[in-house]
Amino acid sequence: MVADVFTDEELTELALAADPNEAVADDAVPLSELLGSRDGMGDLLPCWYMPPPMTTSRLLQGWRRRIVLLIVASFVLINAVGLCSTYGTVGFD
Repeated sequence: MVADVFTDEELTELALAADPNEAVADDAVPLSELLGSRDGMGDLLPCWYMPPPMTTSRLLQGWRRRIVLLIVASFVLINAVGLCSTYGTVGFD
């Protein structure tokens, strides 16, 4: 656990004062090692920052698929006729 707690203002001040061209120190510790990896795979980004993608996709079936297709088809039909539905009301643009 980190002993020092910084406020947002202090972090902003440190970030603005840092030199972007400064080389990374040889003894720098990666964030994943500092925080510890949950799955032990040594991810480059921690899971709380960028979670892994879903392994399976849930396909819509039955009435849910029909509803989605109906909504998509209605938007395509509205645009094909030349009407505008951008702002929630259908009308000529």
